[in-house]
Amino acid sequence: MITCDFAILPVGTDTTKCKDYVTAAVQSIKDSGLNYQLTGMGTQIEADNLIELYEAIADAQEAVFELGTGRVYTVIKIDDRRDQENRTLDTKVKTVKKMLK
Repeated sequence: MITCDFAILPVGTDTTKCKDYVTAAVQSIKDSGLNYQLTGMGTQIEADNLIELYEAIADAQEAVFELGTGRVYTVIKIDDRRDQENRTLDTKVKTVKKMLK
């Protein structure tokens, strides 16, 4: 399981509000069928392989461009762990929560 945290930022818009751009990107990820979690600072997704991961992010980036911005800046963090099965986003959080005192 590959997990990813990413954020797409529109550049050069006439407002500091990003909600329309975020909504377009997240809707694209939702439409991809991949498991995702929206956070206050980005979106996390799970994928079985890099191709479907990169395609989903490319589609999300394209959705932001379709709103009329001429430039986007995308930050991607990927955890591609192959030594264990089913290391989902939820599993990672549960592991740490169990260790908290």
